[in-house]
Parts: sequence; C-alpha cells; structure tokens
Amino acid sequence: MKKIALLLKVIKNDLRVLWYALGHPNRPVWLMPAIVLVALYAIDPFNVAVPFVGIVDDGVLVPMALHLMVRCLPPELQRLRRR
Repeated sequence: MKKIALLLKVIKNDLRVLWYALGHPNRPVWLMPAIVLVALYAIDPFNVAVPFVGIVDDGVLVPMALHLMVRCLPPELQRLRRR
C-alpha cells in the first residue's frame, strides 16, 4: 500500500509540474502534443474492450510517460519537482 501511495504522490507532483510548464512562456514546443497524445492514449477505446489489460496498461505506461516528460523539461521548468 505504501508503494501505491508513493506512486500517487509522484504522479500528482508530475502533473503539477506539467500544469506549471503549460502556462510558462518558455515551454518546449513538444509539450502540448505530448500531453494530448498521453491523454488520448489513456482514454483509448481499447480499454473498454479488454478492461483488465487497459487498467494495467494505463496504470503503468501513463505515469511513466508523464514522468519522462517532466524529466525532459528544461531545468527552470522542473523546479517544482524538487519541492
């Protein structure tokens, strides 16, 4: 249960950093399309066809993609990650 709580904390922090980065004027060009693609992947209709695979898939790949996007941000946009 502690691992799930830690994972949720990391996801919450990554989402906070990405939200901050979206409003920043110096955000990378790739950020908006990447977030849109991850969101579309998370609500993919395949999840309805095979529910268990979709839940596991979203529970693993989506947080990894969000964390990778945060790690690829410039240092000035990552400053929220350290808090």
